[in-house]
Amino acid sequence: MMESLRCLVCQGQSIADSDAEMAMDMRALVRRRIAAGEEPDEIRNWLVDRYGRWITYDPPIDSVTWPLWLLPILLLGIGIWLARGRFRRRRKES
Repeated sequence: MMESLRCLVCQGQSIADSDAEMAMDMRALVRRRIAAGEEPDEIRNWLVDRYGRWITYDPPIDSVTWPLWLLPILLLGIGIWLARGRFRRRRKES
C-alpha cells in the first residue's frame, strides 16, 4: 500500500521509498491505522480526502481522471494510423 502513496515532500517517490520526515510520519500513520483495524482502502480514501487524488499513484477512473487513462490509448491509435499511412505511401512510390 505504501508504494502507491506519493510523498508530499519528494513528489517523485512513494512514502515507502522516501527518506523525508513527512514520509516517515505518513508511514507511521498508515501502520497505526492498520494496527487499529482499518482496511487499506479506508486509509487510502482518508488520505485522498485529506490531500487530494494527487497523493495516490493509482488514481481511480472517474469523470475527472478518465482523460488520463484514455489519452495514451488515443495517442497510440494516432501513431499507428500515421505509420500506416506512411507505409502505404512508400508502397505506392515503389
